[in-house]
Order: sequence, then C-alpha cells, then structure tokens
Amino acid sequence: MAIAAEMAGLTRERMMDMFRSMAQIRAFEYRAYELYREGVMRGTTHAYVGEEAIAVGVCSALNQDDTITSTHRGHGHCIAKGGDVSMMMAELLGKETGYSHGKGGSMHIADIDKGILGANGIVGGGMGIATGAGLSAKLLGNGKVSVCFFGDGALNQGILHESMNLAAIWKLPVIFICENNQFAMSARVQQMTAVEDPSIRAVAYGIPGSNVDGMDVLAVFRAATEAVERARAGQGPSFIVATTYRFLGHHVGDPLNYRTKEEVDPWREKDAIEKLRHYMVDNHVATEEEAAAIEAEVQANVDQASTAAKAAPDPDKSILMDHIYA
Repeated sequence: MAIAAEMAGLTRERMMDMFRSMAQIRAFEYRAYELYREGVMRGTTHAYVGEEAIAVGVCSALNQDDTITSTHRGHGHCIAKGGDVSMMMAELLGKETGYSHGKGGSMHIADIDKGILGANGIVGGGMGIATGAGLSAKLLGNGKVSVCFFGDGALNQGILHESMNLAAIWKLPVIFICENNQFAMSARVQQMTAVEDPSIRAVAYGIPGSNVDGMDVLAVFRAATEAVERARAGQGPSFIVATTYRFLGHHVGDPLNYRTKEEVDPWREKDAIEKLRHYMVDNHVATEEEAAAIEAEVQANVDQASTAAKAAPDPDKSILMDHIYA
C-alpha cells in the first residue's frame, strides 16, 4: 500500500489499529455520557472526546509490558493500552464485574497486567508513580518504559518539578506527556502558565522537550517513538506537550458557559479520527468501507459492554473493606 514517505515505517495493520482504537475511545465516551444521563452511572465521568490521538499515538509506540499512569480523564489511556471495555463499563456503573469490583468508578481504573498503573482522581497524582516505575525498570534492567499522562492543569504541580528533575538526574526511562487541552476545568491554560509553550521547561532539566500537534495521531506517534527509543537506550526522560482540545465539557455536567461554540468549531474541523480516515483513504491504506466497518465493530463492542454492565450484579456489601491493603 502506498503511504506518505515520512510514515513508511508504519504498516497498514498498525494504522488500522490506531483508527480502531481512536474510534473505540470515541464510542465508549459518548456511551458513558448517555449512561450518566440515564441515571445508571455511579459518580461522574470526564470525557476524552477530541483528545484520542494522544493516547493512541503514544500507546502505539509502547510494548505491552511498558507502563502508563493516567488521570481523572483516563478512559482513553486505558483503552489505548489494551484495557477491557466491558470491565471498564461495569466499573463506571459500580458493578462487581468492573476493574475495581465497582468500588473505584471512572477515575480509578487499573490493569497491572497490561501496564495500566491506574487512572487517578488527584491532579498530577500519577507523576510520582510513573517516575517510580521508571526507577524500578532501570534497577531491574528490564528495558521497560514508563509514560506519565497529565493535563495542562497539572503543569504547575510541585511534584512535576520533583519527578522530572529526579528522572533527569538518574536518566530514568520516563516520558512525561502533557495533554494541553486548553482548559483546567474552566480556567484557560494562559491564565495559569507563564510561558506560551510549556515544553521549553525541559531545558531546565537538560532533557528534550517538544510540542506536537495533539490532533494528529501520526505526529504524536513519531514524537513518542523517538522518546521511547531514547528511553530504552538509557538516555533518560523526555517531555512532550501535545496540543489538543476537549470537544465536550470538563465533566458530564459541565454547562460550558466559559467558551463559545465558535471557539470549538475550528478544533472540530481538526478531528483526529477524521484526519486519519482521510489520510488512510487518500494514501490507499484503507477504503471508506473498511473504516466504516471498524466504526460499526467498535460501536457493537460498546453496545455489548453497556448491556452486560447493566445486567451485572452489584458488589456484595461483604467485600466493602476488601482490596484496601495489599
């Protein structure tokens, strides 16, 4: 199949998998909103719609045994790293068949076997965990890489400075990925961060820093691949800022009264899923029919997962205190 020269190293299968993963995230997130409005979801949820290219681009550059830490907006990361959508959906509905037996909810999904060290309701809560995983990998010499996802709202957490500094000093195989979706809740990133491009902070730690188009999965994949190769070679951490936009509110109940529809429209025109679809069709990687079939497949997965989650049993009260300590 003919594809653009700069992506000649990507196979058709890899690109199709990227499209499938982004479409799966989008379908999952829209269904999660529907379930919340039906009144069957425990707690709230924070949609990843519009940001799919970052999770998929980064996780496509990782091995199965590499690790990630996630955020309160973590469904996309979990799906991109191979999380089970049925177990995720059950967890959202507070069911016993969920990842945390219904006790963790949307913001606390983890699958250690797949390298998902946990979504996290604390802003910046995954930074120390990811750095610790990188230290473990270096001490064990197992060649694993650790990725820390966080949003622009976490850029000014003190633990980011501490973690990046330690990772740089010890040359740990950690990649820090800032998903700059323009807002921390309702506050614009420009209100909270002094520099226009936060990636220049990497200079202070003597590590590579870059700003990549977070609406382009192939651009994210290229940047992540370079950082992963550097980390595996023992050259230490990297800092990547992926510039993106969340199409929906901060959470499912967000009135979105801090931005206009006119602001969102240009970003929707950059939709990463549509961009990859056009790229694959234009470069004869896939047909429109194949792309449509993938979207139908992932929607069927979500339909099945939500039906099963609704029918699943609630956790028994006898397990309330289980799994609190190792």
